[in-house]
Amino acid sequence: MHGLTSRVPAVFLAAATLDSCSQPRTTEEVLFREPVSDLGSVLTKAGVEFDTGTTSDGTGSIKISAVDSTTVRLYEVADIDVEHARLVYRARIRTEGVQGQVYLEMWCRFPERGDFFSRALHAPLTGSTEWTSQETPFFLERGQNPDHIALNIVITGRGTVWVDDIMLVKAPR
Repeated sequence: MHGLTSRVPAVFLAAATLDSCSQPRTTEEVLFREPVSDLGSVLTKAGVEFDTGTTSDGTGSIKISAVDSTTVRLYEVADIDVEHARLVYRARIRTEGVQGQVYLEMWCRFPERGDFFSRALHAPLTGSTEWTSQETPFFLERGQNPDHIALNIVITGRGTVWVDDIMLVKAPR
């Protein structure tokens, strides 16, 4: 029995090594990235300004002064191939005196099917926070390829919000 016991761990280790070598690496492809160095491409202009003093990466940020609930349309992305993947919308967010919630929102438009959304409601920000990473995923099946993606931030109340280092990545499902 001693011989069998000493072989089991070696066989298990060899199988585990083979299994780990056969697993695909989880890689992400950046489809869109905006470190925020100006407001040139930002879609919503009302209540939005460029802030060089408050930034997570040193290039500046989008500052939103909300006096009521609002959805700020940040960027739109089109002409990408993302079928059968996980789209992830990420950004760094900072808040000050927010009465309500702040979260990312991504809309995906599919030809002949319409618009569908994903929201980071699992981790909304409220009150005053330091720079926090937030993300929201959208899972695409085979044959699902959006022709238009909208990247927004939602504020359900009032307060000041900064957004920086915005990106859209394609990740394995």
